[in-house]
Amino acid sequence: MGVDQVVIDVIDNGGQWTHREWRMLRYLGVETQILPNNTPVEELRELDGLILSGGAARVGLTGKLGNCADYLSLDVPILGICAGHQFMARHYGGDAGEAPKPEFGAATISLVGDGGPLFQGTPSEQTVWESHNDEVTVTPPGFIEVAQSESCRVQAMQNEDLNRFGLQFHPEVNDTEFGSNIFENFVSICKSVKSA
Repeated sequence: MGVDQVVIDVIDNGGQWTHREWRMLRYLGVETQILPNNTPVEELRELDGLILSGGAARVGLTGKLGNCADYLSLDVPILGICAGHQFMARHYGGDAGEAPKPEFGAATISLVGDGGPLFQGTPSEQTVWESHNDEVTVTPPGFIEVAQSESCRVQAMQNEDLNRFGLQFHPEVNDTEFGSNIFENFVSICKSVKSA
């Protein structure tokens, strides 16, 4: 593995598109593998970043998602997608619950401000792909909302340290207009932390 090689693994929370997240990272030249969410944290290899995938579990109702709480103790950038995003919100003192208007299919999101580093180089309005019954209802302390839609206030969030990011939508799906840019930006964030 080269000195510049970035290692970002994907935690499989049972989502239907986890393989696409892995494939997107591979396309960007990242060393990556998919791991089940019951993998003990001490068995993880040395990582530069981690993705908590979406999942079939109703995290907003159960609050459970394998060993994801242990993974959030790691000192690397972490991106939570859909269920991973909802779990992250609850873990850090926010909340998630049943969405008043569940979203399935294409939706338009609007960035709040410049959208932060994850949305760098993307427009203030963009089409994304949604598939969720639950959503983040309370943003955790130390986090800000960086994207929203008409029916979901917390489409994306980031923490003050810029090493925890959450997305309600699925950037790995082709129908998300700037999904590859978002993945590229996350890889860049991991690279900058690695080289700091």
